[in-house]
Amino acid sequence: MLALALVGALTVVALAVLGLGGALTVRQRVIGAVDAAALAAADAASGAVPGAPCVLAARVAGAGGAVLGSCEIDGLIATVSATARIGAVSFSARARAGPPP
Repeated sequence: MLALALVGALTVVALAVLGLGGALTVRQRVIGAVDAAALAAADAASGAVPGAPCVLAARVAGAGGAVLGSCEIDGLIATVSATARIGAVSFSARARAGPPP
């Protein structure tokens, strides 16, 4: 009986660790996607690459597994936010890119 309880407890702990690992992976993915989207939007705003900054940011965020939430262009500075979900949990991140001050 004790062995069965121990196996059950270890199974619960293992599933919790796997769930946490998956959530942290999604969090890092959305952070990377929003960073890349901000850089792409800033490049488009500066004219370094062709296209509309926010359209390009949405495409890059989508390629990174995230959904673009907002996109603001102020001169050559782009500020974007994006979200990604794992199950019922939603992760969001915000990034800013542009020339140095």
